[in-house]
This record gives sequence, C-alpha cells and structure tokens, in this order.
Amino acid sequence: MPTLNDIRSTFLNYFAKQGHEVVDSSPLVPRNDPTLMFTNAGMVQFKNLFTGVEHRDYKRATSAQKCVRAGGKHNDLDNVGYTARHHTFFEMLGNFSFGDYFKEDAIRFAWELITKDYGINRDKLLVTVYHTDDEAAAIWKKVAGFSDDRIIRIPTNDNFWMMGATGPCGPCTEIFYDHGEQHWGGPPGSPDEDGDRFVEIWNLVFMQYEQLEDGSRRELAAQSIDTGMGIERVAALMQGTNDNYATDLMRSLIEASAEATKTAPDGEGSVHHRVIADHLRSTSFLIADGVMPANDGRGYVLRRIMRRAMRHAHLLGAKDPLMYQLVPALVRQMGAAYPELGRAQSMIEETLKLEETRFKQTLDRGLKLLDDELAELPENAALPGKSAFKLYDTYGFPLDLTQDALREKGRLVDTEGFDEAMAEQKAKARAAWAGSGEAADATIWYDIAEQEGVTDFLGYDTETAEGQIVALVQDGKTVDRVKSGETVQIALNQTPFYAESGGQVGDNGVIRTEGGVAKVTDTRKAAGVFIHFAEVTEGEIARGEAAILDVDHSRRSAIRANHSATHLLHEALRHALGDHVAQRGSLNAADRMRFDFSHAKALSGDELEQVEAEVNDYIRQNAPVDTRIMTPDDARGLGAQALFGEKYGDEVRVVSMGVQPGSGKGADKQTYSLELCGGTHVRRTGDIGEFVLLSDSASSAGVRRIEALTGEGAQSYTARMRQILSVLQSDLKTAPDHLVERVRADQAKIKELNNELAQLRRELAMAGGGGQAAPEAKDVGGKKFVAQVLTGVTGKDLPPLVDEHKARLGSGAVLLIADTGGKAAVAAGVTSDLTDDLSAVDLVRAAVAELGGKGGGGRPDMAQGGGQNIDNAEAAIRAAEQVMER
Repeated sequence: MPTLNDIRSTFLNYFAKQGHEVVDSSPLVPRNDPTLMFTNAGMVQFKNLFTGVEHRDYKRATSAQKCVRAGGKHNDLDNVGYTARHHTFFEMLGNFSFGDYFKEDAIRFAWELITKDYGINRDKLLVTVYHTDDEAAAIWKKVAGFSDDRIIRIPTNDNFWMMGATGPCGPCTEIFYDHGEQHWGGPPGSPDEDGDRFVEIWNLVFMQYEQLEDGSRRELAAQSIDTGMGIERVAALMQGTNDNYATDLMRSLIEASAEATKTAPDGEGSVHHRVIADHLRSTSFLIADGVMPANDGRGYVLRRIMRRAMRHAHLLGAKDPLMYQLVPALVRQMGAAYPELGRAQSMIEETLKLEETRFKQTLDRGLKLLDDELAELPENAALPGKSAFKLYDTYGFPLDLTQDALREKGRLVDTEGFDEAMAEQKAKARAAWAGSGEAADATIWYDIAEQEGVTDFLGYDTETAEGQIVALVQDGKTVDRVKSGETVQIALNQTPFYAESGGQVGDNGVIRTEGGVAKVTDTRKAAGVFIHFAEVTEGEIARGEAAILDVDHSRRSAIRANHSATHLLHEALRHALGDHVAQRGSLNAADRMRFDFSHAKALSGDELEQVEAEVNDYIRQNAPVDTRIMTPDDARGLGAQALFGEKYGDEVRVVSMGVQPGSGKGADKQTYSLELCGGTHVRRTGDIGEFVLLSDSASSAGVRRIEALTGEGAQSYTARMRQILSVLQSDLKTAPDHLVERVRADQAKIKELNNELAQLRRELAMAGGGGQAAPEAKDVGGKKFVAQVLTGVTGKDLPPLVDEHKARLGSGAVLLIADTGGKAAVAAGVTSDLTDDLSAVDLVRAAVAELGGKGGGGRPDMAQGGGQNIDNAEAAIRAAEQVMER
C-alpha cells in the first residue's frame, strides 16, 4: 500500500520526467497575492507567470504545495473533524504549463499518471468538462476511451475558472473516483452530488481566454495549464478508504494523540482526535512560515485554530498541554518533504506549549461560565450575544469556539447580539484612543485599523512582497488616489517594511502599482497600522490597488547588522563592567548605531578595548541568530534582557545569538546574548561583518552612550584611519609604531615654545614695546589707576599682565584691553587693600558695555570680559574711571 509520502514523490518524479521543473512549496503567507490570507492553491506562487508579469527560465513546473483554508472566503474550519474530507491544512499536487503544452498533453499526463504510475482502476474514473468544451470531451474519448456517459458536461462555474473579474480564465475538467454504491451519493451534476460516493481527486484548468472589462473574452496568445490534485483524497482511495483521516499520515497523528491522552483513537473521542490531528498540521506549518498567535489578522486565525484543538484536547481529559508533544510525530511524517518543519521544530513546540498553557488557565472558567449561562436559559434557546461576547472579551473565546462548544449541545448563538456588543466595545475603544493624548490625527489610523484591520508584518522573512493598498492619507484625511509629485501616507494589508520601533529606524524602499510608483522615505506605526511615508514619483496610485513592495535591501542589511551588534555590545558591556549595566535606549540606523546604558563613569581605554574585542570575537563565531516566542516572564526567567521603558504584550520575541566557549554542546551549550526584541536581525553573527567602537560619552546622569559602526561603515572608517595614519607617517617621517611618541614630543615642544612666546609678549607689553608707551599710573578718585590698550597679545595673556601691574602699583586698579582682530578682550584687577570699596567686576562690566559686549565676571580682585568693537576702547577706559570716581 503506497504511503502519502510515496504518492507525493511519485507525482513529482513523474512530471520531472516529463520536463517539468520541480519547484518547492511557497510559504503559507502569500508573497504575491495580497488578496489572500493564506496560500490556498498550488497556482498562487505562479500567478504572475500566468499573467505575464513575471518570467522564469522554465515553462513547465510541478509542485507539492502546502495550503490552508481557515479564514476569509476559503474557510473550512467549522467542518473539520466532523466530515471525511474537510481540512484546515492540505497538500495540493499540481503541474503547470506557462504557454507551453495545453489540453491534450495535460489530459494525457493526468490519465497516464493515475492509471499507470498510481495503478488506479480506470473503470472507477469519470470526468466533468465545461458544457461547451467539445475539445476537452473529444480528448478524453481519445486518451481514455471514455463513453459519453462518463464525460459529464457541467454548465456552471464549477467547471469554469476565473482568476478575477478580469484576466486569465478558462474551462476546467475534473477527475472523479467512484468509491462504490455502498456509499451514498450521486455523480457530479446530480441532486446527490454532495455525497461520499463520487469524490473529485484532480482538477485541470485550461487558461484559454482573457476576460475583458466589457464582459467579452478573447483567446490568450499563450494558453496555459494549472492543475490541482488533493493528495489526501488520492491517498484515501489508494489505501482502500474514502475517509482522509484513515490515511497513513493522518492515522499516525491520530494515534499519537490517542497515546498522549491515554484514550482510544476511535469511538467517542474520534472527532476530538481528528480535530487535533488536522489542527496540528495547520498550526505547525503556519508557525514554521512565520505566523505567530495574535489578536488580529493571520495571527488571530492561527490562535483560533490552536484554541479549537486545545478545547478538544480538554474534552479528551488532557490535564497538561498536549499539542506540543505531538510535533515530533508530525516532523517524522512530513519533515523530509518540508524541511522547514524540522528547522522550526523548537519554536513550534514552544509556541504551542505557551499558548496551551495560557489557554488552559482560562478554559475551565470560560466553560463554567458557559454552563452557567445555559442553565438560566430555556431548553434549546440560543445563547445571548452579550454572553458570547463576554466569553470572547474576558476569556479569549473566539465566537466560533463558543459555537463549536454549543454545537455538541444542539444550541446556537445570537450572532446579531454578539456583533452589537462588539460594535459597542469598539466605540468605547475609539473614544479612549482619541482622549489618550496621542497626536491629533492619530484617530484616523484607529479608524483605518477598525475598518481594514491592522497590518500584517512580513519583514522577518522577506524584503519583497505584494500588498493591497487599504488607505491613502493626505493632510490627515483619506483620499482615493494620489498623483506624481505628491506626498502621501500609505497603509496596506501586509508589508515587509519595518516600522520604527525599539530604536530601529523605519524602512525605506519602493511601492509599485499597475498605475504608478511611490518612493517610501520612512515607515512608522499607529494603532497597529504600518504607515508608509512616500512620494509618488511616477503615474498615480489608488486605494484598493495591489502593490509590489520592495524594501531597500542594502539599507535594511546595514540596519540589521547595527541592531544585531547592539545585542552583542550589551552583553560585552555587562561582562566588562558588571551586571548593573542595562540598556537605556538605542538608535539602529543604516549608517551608525548608538547604545545608551546605565553606568556611572567613563570607560577606560582598556575597558573599551575589551568590549570591542569581545563583540568581534562573537561576530567571527558566525553563530546562528535564533528567535523564539514566549511570555515576558518566561523570557526573563531564562535571563533575557529587556529594553528599559519598552511595553511588552502577552508574547514576546526572544532573540539569542552566540555560544559561550566551553559551555558544552547541544542542550548544554550556553547562549551568549538573550534579549527581548521585535526588530529585524542578521541570520548569523558573521553577517554583522566588523564592529568598530567610536566613542564613549555621557548621555545623562548615570547613563553612558557608546557610538559605533558595523559592516561597510566600519570598513570605511578603518580605511579612512589607515589613510590618515599614512599621511602622518609621511609628514612626520616616523614609523607607525613611533607616531604616538613623536606626536607627544612635538606637543611638549610646542607647549614649551608657546609658554616662552607668551612670556615674551607679556614682557614686551610691560616694557611698552611694540611701538606702545609703557603705561603710567594716574590718580582716579584718590586711587592709582593703570589703563592700556594692547596689540600682539591674547585674552589669555591679560590676567598675568594685570597681576604684574598690581604688584608694581602696590595699591590701585588696572584695566587692560587687548585688540584681538577687531574684537576686544578685557581684564581688570584691584589690589586686595581696595576690594572692600572697589570691585574688578564692576570695572570690567562698565568697559564691556562700551565695547559692545554683555556681562563680564570674576572676583573682586580679578575679572574678565569681552566685546565686539575695539574702536570704543578709549570710551571703555573712561567708563571704568567713572566707576572709580563714585
């Protein structure tokens, strides 16, 4: 009996032999279709090839695509576990032709694979075609030898595929398997077609036409093929069942659930095990592709799936978290085909365990509340909407979880009342936001978040994606379109652009739509909406358009390197200075990094050298940078460092990097840096490149600031310093090792010469040299007074000259004014016997006022000041004399 893994590999190998490129599954978060919440078909990653927007070096492709249908219009969540074929997660096998082969080859490939390679009984097969597609019907007769009664013509859209209101479209042919008359149901197109007897296993789409806006169609120049086979359905029929949950893969997960809960896999608990098995796949793959539990967007859908599975585990009697225990079983089954499962296994397990631990704390109380509410109601009455909302608001029960619990009791929920309660809460939240002191126009982003939802951030995994423009804002108001040359703030449903947060600056880049181009100069966030500050540089952009989003890669790489380096720097500072060191802020830009930390004094040269060397040691280690999700308390319990003043939610990203030497291997190895951080980081520490510490300075009381460079910035700085060193070496004619000694010797000689020069200037001034007469003392107000205007001296020379004049006078006052190139420096002195009656400060201030200056200060015996106009020197002397005459 072929296993599901055998079926997958047989499919891919067959089409590889037919010249198809085997393409890996794309992520569950679509990068090229912003209208989808999750990837739900194999063709999603090839959409742009079908429309001609993108070209690759192959025209035939095949893939095994992981898909999720649990949100939006493709939502099978409520039926999972209760039917034989509904899943939140499934695999779609497909083969694709991009303008290469068409109907005949597609049908021939499908028939040959099914009947020969898979060995499926051809007598059990029948097909449908679009009712006007005579060509496809004729090909089936030719290839399979089908009679007319086994080629069913369907006149509805079930057999006509369209990509959208306009664009590629075409008829389909679907292959069905007859499981036998022991199962109820009729063939496709009959009143009983929804039964379990005839099951569709493969859909072949012929992209034959282009749908135009006026409703007409024309034939495509490059006609293409898109097919989708449900691997679970094929596995069921090849393994002798029509129940997907009885296949080898699903059965192994069901048995793992049964073993972990010590319950039987079949019987009363079978539905619970089915839900757990299905939801284990979808939650694990979503987490592996970067989706994390949240209260909105994709994260909310993930949380709903998790909590639905966890409630069924509770109903099985599981006392401890269960889901995370089943992840190894899933990895064993699917890890070879999807290696991302193995790479993310630890994160998947931690995320599931965390979510289930938290949910179990509220589950019992929530269910008790539900029972209490039901006890007050008439038999079979619907649960009031306010009660359902209380469960949601207080205990985190999504509406569908309450509906699922009531389903087993034959009860319904008053959904209109629930919606009314939700609307009332949103109105209160909006009022609270408006009065919270945020910027005046911030409420517009709250409105956008309420109407369109918050922005899904894709930037941890990609720098290029597609998004849909949900709002354009100019001058605090929404607009429908923006033309070239205008600035605008753009909101999208999803984005790879990082919004400024936690010290990391916002991303730059380009947003392209079919009609225009916008250059993004900054990205910020308000009310959960990412705001792209942009200028339209070409054409125009409009609300509702799909957009290609490209982050400036080189800039993001530099920012990532700087941000990651701050983590290593933080730990190196703790090692060098002590555990009191804690982050007090940071700036992680493209061209520099800045890190503020608690420390009372400047770092010594040895300490700076130690820190820089340690950071570079861990960069060269080139260790992986890992991210895990946990509660803030659990993260701090592991020793993770948190940013001072930062607000954290119920769950945080914990970034670890580096391995301490000699700390063991595997589980025994000790992480070097462990921090709570929502920023973007390098994949490995070696990607930082190089770390150069530029300076240590005081930021505020008890806080130091380090500035540094990494990567290309550090290399450029090092090259610049090498060039400066070379110039100094050449000019001073000294070897590099002797430069410091030579410069210090020259500085000492210069200081000595400056002192000699200053002394000569003072002596010359005292002797009346330089064409100036030696000053004579005169009597002013009964006191000796010496005043002189000097050239060739500096402001620094004046105080010693004043002291010498005071010594010669014995008793009296001195005022000296130096001409410093049109400006004036002033100094005054009063001998100690006169300071009770006369202050040098008063003399300086009087003189400075005449010289066009302000103030002046010092002591009663010595004061200094300055002015802007030396031409008024004589008036300044007279003003000082007037002070003495008082």
